[in-house]
Formats: sequence, C-alpha cells, structure tokens
Amino acid sequence: MSVADPVAAPAATAPVTAASGAATSGRRTRARALALGLAPALVLLAVALWEIRATTRAGADVPDDEAWRDAAAAIRAQHQPGDLLVVAPAWLDPVLRLHLGDLIPIDAAARMDAARYGTIWELSARGARADETRGLSPVSTTRYDGLTVRRFVRTPAQVVTDVRDQLRAFAVTGARAGGPSLELAEVGFTPRRCVQVIPAPGGSVRLELAEVELGRELVGYVGLADVFTRRDVRAPGRLAVEVDGQEVASITVGVDDGWRRFAAATTPGRHRLAFVATAVGAGARDRRICFAAEARR
Repeated sequence: MSVADPVAAPAATAPVTAASGAATSGRRTRARALALGLAPALVLLAVALWEIRATTRAGADVPDDEAWRDAAAAIRAQHQPGDLLVVAPAWLDPVLRLHLGDLIPIDAAARMDAARYGTIWELSARGARADETRGLSPVSTTRYDGLTVRRFVRTPAQVVTDVRDQLRAFAVTGARAGGPSLELAEVGFTPRRCVQVIPAPGGSVRLELAEVELGRELVGYVGLADVFTRRDVRAPGRLAVEVDGQEVASITVGVDDGWRRFAAATTPGRHRLAFVATAVGAGARDRRICFAAEARR
C-alpha cells in the first residue's frame, strides 16, 4: 500500500488590521511632507549653482585692457581727421574715451547726428551695434579678444546751412526766461551742441531767420536740457518749424524722450525759416528747449 505525500499547509498570512494600514499611510504622509520640505532647498541649491557658474563666466566676453590697447593702436594707424568713433554698448563709452579720447573732439562728442561723417569707426562688444552704423555695411572688421572694430565708409551728408551758426541772425519774439543761446548741454544724458531757449511757462518764443539757404531736406533734433530740471519739472516742450510761413514739422518732447529727430523736404534756395519753441502748460517753468538743425543738399 502506497503512502501519499503529505500536502504542504498554506503559509500563514498576517492579518491586515486597521492599525497596520494606518501605519503605512502615516509613513507615506511623512515621506511626502519630507519631499515637499526639501523642494525649496533643492531649488535654492540649483539657483546658487547657476549663479556661481554665471559669475565665473560674467567677464568672459568683456574685452580687457590689452584688447583695447591693440584696437586703439590699429585705429590710430589709420584714423584721419574728421573720422567719427562710436561704441556699443553705450556703457563702454568711458573706456573708449580712456583709450581714444584725444581722437574725439567736442564737436564730434556733441554732434547733432552722424550724417555728416564719411568714415565711422565702431568698437563693440557682446555683439552690440551702434545706432550710428545702422543699415551700413563695414569695409573692414577686426576682432581683438572680445572687442570688434568695424570701419564704415559712406558718402556724408552735404550741409548747406547749420542753424546753430545763425544764432546772431535770429529775430526773437515772445516772452522768455532765457536764451536763445548756443549751449553745450546735456540732453538725454548725452552732450549736445544746440540752440537753447527757455519760454515763459505756457508761452512760446519765435526765432526767425529772414533769409537762409536751404537744400532738399531740413533735418533737426530737439530735446529738453538739464537732468535736474527734467526731474523737477515734468511738463513737455514743443518745437514747430516753419518755412516761408508754412509749418513743415512739429514735435512734442517729454522729459524721457531724449534727442528727437524731425525732418522736412524743402526746395533749394533762399527761404524764410522760423522755429517756435513752446513750454507746454502753466507749470512748465524753466523748460530748457534745445534744438539743432541742418539744411542738407
């Protein structure tokens, strides 16, 4: 008679009780709370690591003194009187003046614009470009370890009359607190050589040239001079331009507008030209309206 193999008894299973389920849920809750608590710390750690990396690389694309010296030497070897030097970004301007300031006369630093310059040297970093070279193609480009030097050559504007040279010929009417005078003024945190007039608050001053030679275009700029009066007096100014009694341009400038351009087509020949400066509003005291204009062929 054969003996059957005994059947193995099933393994005992611990009973699932309410107490054990609560313990498991508690552990999950604590783990989730711990993860949530660590998340801000991990974010801060990631930000700190990124800032450390950014700081170590912050000056990598900024030209050093050697690059500036090499670029300055190359420019000096080719620079001609009347060439214009510009820089980008604008915050590099003090460094440009440190190395090449003797090649930047006051008239160039306080220029109305760059149109009358046939040759422009642009020194730039970080891929920036100067406004004066917008739309132009360089005839040469040289790089000096983070500093790029571009040379532009173009046909300059031919100036028939510079209004700033006509100051003594102006017939002036209207209540005013000062001017007109030729000033080296700060306009939009930039030096500008301009005719400055200060109308009485809410009033207008008319500056008229009985006869002046015009070309095919009259180009000018206007702005509010002096950072302190712009801070204290927020009222705008306005400049209207008339040729032979007809208004050809009118521009209103606020305290944050800087140096604003205007232009008008004109007929070549002798014409009557007038500029009317207005301090807009009864509270517009000490509104220093500064403008420059050129008649171009």
